[in-house]
Amino acid sequence: MAFTQVSSMANLVQAAYDRYVEFALRTAVTYRAIIDKRPVQQSMPGSSVVFNVYPDMAPVSAALTETVDPDAVAIGNTTPVTVTLAEYGNAVQITRKLRLFSLSDIDPAIADLVAYNMVDSLDRMILAIAVAGTNVIRENAGKMLINAGTTAAVTSTDTFKSRDARAVTAGMRNRAALPREGELYVGYINPDVSFDLRSESDTAAWRPPHEYSAAGNIWNGAIGSYEGVMWIETPRTTVAVDGAGTTPKATVHRTLVFARQALAEAVAEEPGIRFGPTVDRLMRFKSVGWYGVLGWARFREEALCRIETSSSLSPVQG
Repeated sequence: MAFTQVSSMANLVQAAYDRYVEFALRTAVTYRAIIDKRPVQQSMPGSSVVFNVYPDMAPVSAALTETVDPDAVAIGNTTPVTVTLAEYGNAVQITRKLRLFSLSDIDPAIADLVAYNMVDSLDRMILAIAVAGTNVIRENAGKMLINAGTTAAVTSTDTFKSRDARAVTAGMRNRAALPREGELYVGYINPDVSFDLRSESDTAAWRPPHEYSAAGNIWNGAIGSYEGVMWIETPRTTVAVDGAGTTPKATVHRTLVFARQALAEAVAEEPGIRFGPTVDRLMRFKSVGWYGVLGWARFREEALCRIETSSSLSPVQG
C-alpha cells in the first residue's frame, strides 16, 4: 500500500519561523543617573567647561583684642575641574533589499538596537571615569587597607566584608562628603560581591528599600541599606583578572560608592537618535544612528570611593 507521506511531499513541509525576533538580554543602565553636578551659569558654548570650587577659610582659634584691628586674610584660589566635551555616536545603514526580504519588520528593531547602544555606550564611558577615582579600599591577603596596597595583591579569598562597608562610610563622613539618598551614600555592587556581603553580614542590620524610600523613589536594583550605604546590585561593574597569582589569577571586582557631586557632566548637544536623509540615486539606503556632544569628569574626589575585592563566586580564572 502506498502512503502519501512527508518524504514524498517534502516541498510542502517546511520549517516555520516566529517572525517576532527577541533581543539579547540586557542590563539596566546605571551611571548617568548618579550624576548630579552640571553647569549652573555657563558663560558661553565651548569645547570644555571649567567648574570651580572655593576653598574654605582657615578656622579662627584666637580671640580678638579689643583695641587691635585684625589683619585681613586672603581667600585661597579656587580649584578648577575641567570637563572636556567630545562627539560620540554610532550609525547603521540598512538596504532596501533587506527591508523587503526580511521575514521580520526590522525597522523598529534597528531603532531599538541603536537606542540601547547609545545608553549602553554612554554608561560604560562614565563608569571608566568613575572607577579611576583616587580613594580606594582594598582587601589584601586578609587585611583591609585604605589608600594602600595593590590590586595585584588581592587574593581569591579577599572577599567583600562588613568592615569594608563600615570603612567606606567612615571615610565619606571624615571627608565631609554629603550623602546621596537621604542619609545614605549609594553603592553599586556586583551580584557576586553582594552574595559575599549578605552572607557575611548580620541580616538584621539590613533595611529594605521601602523603609527609607517612597515607593516611587526606589532605585532600580536596590537591595537595601547597610552600614550607611544604599546598595544597588548590578552586573555593570568593572571586573578584571588582575589579582594575586600567576595562572590562575584572582578576579578583582571594583565596587563603587558615591556621595553627592561625585561626578560632573557638561552637554553641548544631548545624545539622541538621528535618522539620516536618503541621498543615494535610487533611494535604497536608509541610515539611523545616535549622536551627542558631551563629557564627564570626577568633580569631588572626596565623594567617591572604590572597594577592590575578590568574590567567592568568581575567585579565579585561568
